[in-house]
Amino acid sequence: MATSLTAWKFDTVGAAKQAENALIDLSNMGQIEIEDAAVIEWESGKKKPKTRHLTHPNWKSAGYGGLLGLVLGLIFFTPLLGVAIGAGVGALWSHFKEYGIKREFVDDVKSQIVPGTSALFVLASSNSRDLVIEEIRKRGLNPTLIQSDLSDEEEQALRSAFAD
Repeated sequence: MATSLTAWKFDTVGAAKQAENALIDLSNMGQIEIEDAAVIEWESGKKKPKTRHLTHPNWKSAGYGGLLGLVLGLIFFTPLLGVAIGAGVGALWSHFKEYGIKREFVDDVKSQIVPGTSALFVLASSNSRDLVIEEIRKRGLNPTLIQSDLSDEEEQALRSAFAD
C-alpha cells in the first residue's frame, strides 16, 4: 500500500497540536496506521519555527524520524546555514526526489508555513487521508493540505535508506 507524506497547514500556532490529538485518537481507535509524524509551530516574530517529532506506542516510526527531521531541517533551517552547503543541499534534494519527496512539495511547504502558522506532518497510508481530515474538521479546524504521495517502490527505497 502506498504511503503518503502530508503536511496539514493551520492558520494559528496552536492548531497543529489540536490536530495531533485527532491523529492520536484515530490511531488509538485502530482506524489509521501512522508511520511517523511531526509538528511545526512558528510563532509570530520568531526567525525560525520549532519542530517536534511525535511518538506514540501505536506508531511504527521505524527509521522515518530521521527522514522527517532531515526534510524539515532542510526546508526550514538550511537558509540559516549559509551558501557554503548549497551544493550539498542540492545533492540531497535530488536524492529525496528518488524517494518521492518532490521539490514542489518542499516549495509549497516553505511558502505556506510562515510565522503565525503551524503544521502537522504525517507519514501514513494514502487511504488514511480522508479519515484524518474528517477528524481534524470535527475539532473545528480547517487546514490546508499539502501532499507528496509515495509509490510502493519509493516507500520501500525510503524505508531501506533510513532503516540503518
